[in-house]
Parts: sequence; C-alpha cells; structure tokens
Amino acid sequence: MLRYDASAAMKQMLVPWHNSLFRVSGISNVQPESKINVTAGNLYQKFVLSAAKLNVMKYLFSTALLCTTLLASAQDKFDDVFAKINADVQQNSKAYQTLKYETETIGHRLTGSANGAKAEQYAFDLLKSYGCAVRFQPFEVESWARKTISVEIGKDKNSLTKMKAVTLAHSPVKADITSEIVDAGNGLEADYQGSPEKFKGKIALIYLGVLPGSPAGTKSLHRSEKTAIATKYGATGVIIINTVKNGVLLTGTASVTGKLIPIPAVCIGLEDGMALKEKIKSQSQIAHIAMTNFSGLIKARNVVATFKGTELPKDKIVVGGHLDSWDLATGAIDNGIGSFAVMDMARTFKKLNLKTKRTVEFVLFMGEEQGLLGSKAYVERTKKDGTLAQVKFMLNYDMTNDPKGFSTSRTEMKDLFTAWGADIVKIDTGFKNLFNAGAGLHSDHQPFMLEGIPTGGGFGGKLPNNSGPFYHSDGDSFKLVDEQGLKNTVRYSTMLTYALANTPKIPVGVQGEEELRAFLESQNLKEPLTIAGEWRWK
Repeated sequence: MLRYDASAAMKQMLVPWHNSLFRVSGISNVQPESKINVTAGNLYQKFVLSAAKLNVMKYLFSTALLCTTLLASAQDKFDDVFAKINADVQQNSKAYQTLKYETETIGHRLTGSANGAKAEQYAFDLLKSYGCAVRFQPFEVESWARKTISVEIGKDKNSLTKMKAVTLAHSPVKADITSEIVDAGNGLEADYQGSPEKFKGKIALIYLGVLPGSPAGTKSLHRSEKTAIATKYGATGVIIINTVKNGVLLTGTASVTGKLIPIPAVCIGLEDGMALKEKIKSQSQIAHIAMTNFSGLIKARNVVATFKGTELPKDKIVVGGHLDSWDLATGAIDNGIGSFAVMDMARTFKKLNLKTKRTVEFVLFMGEEQGLLGSKAYVERTKKDGTLAQVKFMLNYDMTNDPKGFSTSRTEMKDLFTAWGADIVKIDTGFKNLFNAGAGLHSDHQPFMLEGIPTGGGFGGKLPNNSGPFYHSDGDSFKLVDEQGLKNTVRYSTMLTYALANTPKIPVGVQGEEELRAFLESQNLKEPLTIAGEWRWK
C-alpha cells in the first residue's frame, strides 16, 4: 500500500465538497485533509470514481436542499388563507358587539367577585356557541377586594381635610395610620439613599411615573416595585401621585408578589399630589389613612379553547389575553379589547375551519390585575402534568389595539414575522409591517417568558379615543372602544397565529437557564425581578 497525501489541487476540489455535502448530511467526522490509502495501480481510477460519486452526491444534496427550501417557502405562502381571514373578520366579527353586551349586562370583571364568575361563564358560553372545544381551568388563589377608604391631610391633626383617593390593591385588610408625609420623588432607590433614615416611620409621597425635570435617562418602575422600595426603607404608608390630569384616580396592585403588603398604599390625583409636593417644601404635612379591605382564598377559572394540530399536536401555540378587570369601571380597554379580540380569533378559526400543524390554545386568563394569577396557574398546571415543554410560543393581547406590526421577545423571529407582515400589507396598507424585539413585565406573557418560552403579539398601535389616561380608572368604559381598531387586532392577530402554527420550523426554542438569565439581564429586568423576589439566579 502506498501512503498518498492529497495534492493541493485535489484539496482545493475536495474541501468545498466536504463543506457543502457533509455539513448538510450531518456528517462531521470526515476530514478531507487526512491521509488517503490507495495502491499505485488504482490511484487514478479511485480518484475519478470518487470525484464522480461526490459530484452526484453534491447534485443530489443540492437538489434536495433546493426542494426543501422551495417547499418551506411554498408552505409559508399564506396569502389565500390571510385573504379569507380578512374577509370574515371584516364582515362577521363579533368582538365589538359581544364586548358591548358584556360591559352593559355584567360590568366589571374583578377576579373572585360575582361579576368575575359571570364573565368567566359568559366567555365559556360564547366560545361554545362558536363551536369551539372549550373548557374551564379552575384555580384557587388568595384574592383582594377594596372596601372603605379615608385619606385626610393637613399641617397637624387638628387641620386635616379629606382628599379624594383610591386604595391600591393588596393593601392591608385593615389600616389606620397617622404620620408625616415625606417626598420620595420618583420612588427609586436613588431617592432614598441620600437620607434613608428620614423615611422610617413616615408616609412616602411618590410620583407614579418619572417627574418632569428628572435627569435624562431616569428610569421608571412599576407602582408595586416603588411600594416595595418604600417598605424596604421603613415607610409606614405610601401615597402615589397619578400622572393624569383632572383628578383621575388610578387603581392597580401595589404588591410585587400578588399577596398582601404590610403598609397601606393609596393613589391621589395629579393636581392634589403636585400641590402637596409644593406644600411640603415650606411646611410639614401629615396624613391620616384609614382603610378596610377583603383578602382571602377565592376560586377563579381560566377559559381555554383548543384547536388540535394536525401534524404536531403536542407542539402548542398559546394565544392569551386577560379577561379580568378592576372594579372602578367596566374595563372595556383593559382588557376588554384584548380578551374579546382573542375570543373572536377563536371564532374565526372555527368559522373558517382553519387547520394548523401545531395545536393552538386560546386562553382567557383571570387574575392578571391582581398579580398574573391565572397565567401563573396555567404554567404551574402544565409543569405538574408535564406538558409545559409543549408550549413553543405565547402570544399575549393586553390592551392591544389596531396593531401596525408584530412584537416578540426574540430577535430571531424578525424574518418570519416581517415576511408574514409583507403578505398582510398586500391586503391592507394600513398595516405597516413594523417589528419590535424586546421584553417587559407585568402582563400574562411574563410567567411563560420566565420559563424561557418565546413570547410576542401586536405592536405599533395606539389606544383608541384618547383612552390611555383612563387606564385603571373609573373612566375605562365601552364608549372608548373603536370598532375598526378592534377588528384590526382580530384579523392581523389571527393571521399571525395561523402562520406561527403552520410554519415548517419556528427558528427559536425554549431558552435554557443561563441563556434566559443573560437575556433577562440584557433587557434590564434583573432589578424589577429581584424586587419582586422572582430573580432565581445568584
């Protein structure tokens, strides 16, 4: 036998074939520059035959790869289905009229209340009437409801005057405190660290967002996170100043955990709050806060409509929106427009008999407002029954209106999302095919995201009829809803759901622990998750 080293010319021919052929075939242990054992008599013949075989293999592999690419491209051409979805939603959508009926006949949808139970049953019956396979997913959690509130403020105990206020959720069942008010600015760590001792035993006055005139780049935290910081520095109570003009009051949770907090927390109007800040500069002010609330175990039910996949039934796309609302109004915007859009997406799937490779679950979560209770219960349930790994993507619709593009937590989805968006633009140029990649907290995508599951939804729309200022207030009513904006959410989101459930391969998977940690840090979520006690890494 003759030991023969491939010549430079042969290497030049063999290496590209190795790179193209063996990588495609999954063979990684073939080394084109290794020694080739041949006899002198058949060297030429073996080389010619090998070259011919490699050429055939190259052709076959290239052809197969081209066919696969073309097939994937053809499978992702959803134009005809998108057109059918568009026509059906524009002509037959029930989202607007069913949301109107619910707000007029049931009202608010507070989790654990009689109204909340009625809303759960209404959603179940509505999906059933559409012909969906629907079920309840019951869960039991600690819930909260407001009872009485009194806030009085003055220079001393003998000059107290009542101030309009609303209790923030998860305040104590009973509280009755009187103490000096201390201005805590934006309520961030930096606002306390200069003189931490002055807040101990006092009532912290905190601006809800970022105060005008704050240094550029000043971040804002959620009201619950600001309350947690105030508690950390020894405050005995919290007064949050709303950012909306004309005395609008905001409710919402002041708890990062969804459980009772140790100090009372209230919200006052912008004008009252800013006037109080000015008074404190020249004269000390005290506040008397007295309240009673309910807290206890309640039963609630997520509502789930399932469309089983044809080829990958154990791969699941979850499409969710929270059904519950606060009790100050009817929650038409937060989150009527999101949850009723999700139900109408399910209606569209059933009406058009849409088939998808992957299973799609449309989920109406309860308890979002009180700490993502329903979505956390969903995730915990799937952990216990061993099906969490089936969830490949979660789309969340929370106050989504008239989206102009799509968002996702994962940048790798850009090519697919914008390709599908380009097809939507052909149907309606009002859709601008915007794309956003990033992640935040405080909605029902969060429990899924913290398990490494990719999330997404609509992007780029605006709330209708200047409804933003009425978020979590007594002004969140049906008159703010825009019918066409709601239809746009339904039709574009149904198209996205259909495409995501049918594309041959979703280019992102569930993140492992270290990948997830790095991702959350890159999104500046370590601090708020740490405050909430949900940062599980050292």
